[in-house]
Amino acid sequence: MTSAVPIRDPVKDALLTPHNCAVLIIDFQPTQVSSVASMDKRTLVANVVALAKIAKLYDVPIVVSTVNVDTGINQPTIHQLHDVLGDVPTIDRTSINAWDDADFVMAVKATGRKKLIIAALWTEVCLAFPALDALREGFDVYPVVDAVGGTSLEAHRAGLARVQQAGGQPISWVSLICELQRDWNRKATVPGFAEILFAVEGH
Repeated sequence: MTSAVPIRDPVKDALLTPHNCAVLIIDFQPTQVSSVASMDKRTLVANVVALAKIAKLYDVPIVVSTVNVDTGINQPTIHQLHDVLGDVPTIDRTSINAWDDADFVMAVKATGRKKLIIAALWTEVCLAFPALDALREGFDVYPVVDAVGGTSLEAHRAGLARVQQAGGQPISWVSLICELQRDWNRKATVPGFAEILFAVEGH
């Protein structure tokens, strides 16, 4: 069965497509993960790994950042995520707000994408601060609500509310993969879609 509706422009589409968005993964480091109190840590890690796999499957640009690794204070990105990201370069910084780091902002703008899907630890800090700055600069921001965590449930909820009130559009990783897939006739990505979805759902 086919539809008479014309295929949308994948760059100008109001919804997310593999051609109009970028994924930002910020501060998924051991110390930050261990300090999350808003959700189960194993679920959090499984969900952000799913997010990275989604970006890889649909060839969405990925920008990764850590804080204070080069200074020796913190450890690098958790191995579960690093194993998926492979050769994606990591931008290390000293600023709490990733948007205060020139290399990070340059990398985001170099993707050429205006829709930013963000996962960061913690929700109330390293997600909220760059999300708010990106919104002020005209980007569309999509915090992945089940791939972020805060120092408490209240802090997590407040961080998401602050971003949403500024114009952010909360999504889940499942809604993201369905939005990028959009049509089962796009057969090349269907096996990967199923593998990612059922691997985490069965976790």
